[in-house]
Amino acid sequence: MSQTFTELVVGGVLISPFVTYAAAALVLFLMLRPVLAWIGFERLFSAPPLALLSLYVVILAFLIVLL
Repeated sequence: MSQTFTELVVGGVLISPFVTYAAAALVLFLMLRPVLAWIGFERLFSAPPLALLSLYVVILAFLIVLL
């Protein structure tokens, strides 16, 4: 069973599916950040930027696996 990836075409330029997934993950991550700030997510970690980057990578991985 092979999965076919469809490229996004913008102005005649083919854009890799990974770029599409990365952009979608960024949108989801930016929508999630105010909620994380409200619950105090960054106070739980000694290196908050690293925790936020890890969360972005997890969201990206879920999008790649699920789509």
